[in-house]
Amino acid sequence: MGRTALDIGATTFAFFTRNPRGGKAKAIDPDDVAALRALMEKNGFGKLVAHAPYTMNLCSAKAVTVDFARRAMADDLVRMESLPGNYYNFHPGSHVKQGAERGIELICEGLNEVLEPGIRTTVLLETMAGKGTEVGRSFEELARIIDGVEHDELLGVCLDTCHVWDGGYDIVGDLDGVLDEFDRVIGLDRLRALHLNDSKNPRGSHKDRHERIGEGCIGAEAFRAVVTDPRLRDLPMILETPNELPGYAAEISLLRGFAGEGEARG
Repeated sequence: MGRTALDIGATTFAFFTRNPRGGKAKAIDPDDVAALRALMEKNGFGKLVAHAPYTMNLCSAKAVTVDFARRAMADDLVRMESLPGNYYNFHPGSHVKQGAERGIELICEGLNEVLEPGIRTTVLLETMAGKGTEVGRSFEELARIIDGVEHDELLGVCLDTCHVWDGGYDIVGDLDGVLDEFDRVIGLDRLRALHLNDSKNPRGSHKDRHERIGEGCIGAEAFRAVVTDPRLRDLPMILETPNELPGYAAEISLLRGFAGEGEARG
């Protein structure tokens, strides 16, 4: 993974802790982990942003699904100790018609079960687009989850540009206002990573369909503003656009160009 990241000009990357559509996890190879850590140190990598499986739903209406989510997260956090000091990002879940209140309650119960002092990974709640019964569609919902977790020092937020745009936040016309609202509701100290994705849909659509940078409704200029904003520019930024490796390399080059322009102006 590290070598592939270097090949496309990246100094961070996301990876799934296990099969994203299932529950299996590969055994960890200590020699491979050591080689990755050496490569990252040599090449000045930032923090990595691991991603939990999509099938993990801490607030499902089915007890068996909730049980799997808790067990998978607990196991993933043990596995993440092989790469201490990085991030573990997850979708808060879908309440499946139980209501957001019950969904938040179940998410808090799950996190309180698996988060223990001494864990060297920060768990990131991802901002969601509000599709269906997703929890985390607003900064307020994420704040309520954080408030309900005992060891909240282990929690942060990953802001997904497509998701917040589809959720109704105007990061194109008022990025400063959106960040000010995030700071007021959650606190910018909780913002630890970004998912950079354009959107196929207009603001407030609640559809969550990613697009390549500059080819969607958010547009390239908004991403120029994001990567040069002093409150954001030092955070790890992960691309989840519909691309193959050459496309990601081109987007990384584009975004690094924007960042360089910002530094020159500064």
